[in-house]
Amino acid sequence: MIGTRGHAADRGGPFGRDTVAALAHAERDGAAPGTEFRFESGPAGSSPLRTPADSRRWMHPSALLAVAALFFGVATWHGASATYIHAKAWLGQRLLLGAWNAGNAPAEAIKPWPWADTHPIARLLVPAHDVDLLVLAGASGSTLAWGPGHVEGTAVPGARGTAVLTAHRDTHFAFLRDLRPGDRIVVQRKPGQTRNYRVDRTFVADHRMLSLPADDRSTTLALVTCYPFDAIDPASPLRYAVIARAD
Repeated sequence: MIGTRGHAADRGGPFGRDTVAALAHAERDGAAPGTEFRFESGPAGSSPLRTPADSRRWMHPSALLAVAALFFGVATWHGASATYIHAKAWLGQRLLLGAWNAGNAPAEAIKPWPWADTHPIARLLVPAHDVDLLVLAGASGSTLAWGPGHVEGTAVPGARGTAVLTAHRDTHFAFLRDLRPGDRIVVQRKPGQTRNYRVDRTFVADHRMLSLPADDRSTTLALVTCYPFDAIDPASPLRYAVIARAD
């Protein structure tokens, strides 16, 4: 078992910096087949809201910024931080779509905006629940504000091993609550690389006891967010995990 202890940043995702560092170290050393990653992160913030699916059209950056200004203005006027958070999550996915469409290879780092410290690495689709999300490199608090993040040191989404993705329960990963065993999840990487998964199981665990598969002989996807979904307190110690296996 690989264990870490850290504190999630910026509303927190399920994993903190220490976890990411430990996973990167484990990846270098090589996890033994059949072992599990164990994550022990500190109290984390919230994390669901469904994102519009593929019918989205790419908007010109100036138009997006104008829409963003409108959203942020409404949030400021009403003093509603939740409105700001959801607007930021919505805007981020549309900016990321432009970077995704501009890239030609999975590893090509096309920044969605000039000062971005991340870039889209995969597309996550759940047809039955109208979900279409761009996945970002890294899982820091600042990254998770814009979209789901890939936990550094875990397998690349779509590749053999366990790829761990995390996002906030009140924005991008709100749909996890609706997933059931057998649901299809699609991971798309460019050019034309697609991997189909089926939900195997879902579970809730305390962050100090959260264990995820780490067998590099299989192709597994782990989606993790904070729990419960409707909690008012953002510092819940619980995590909600979805484990999906490649077809």
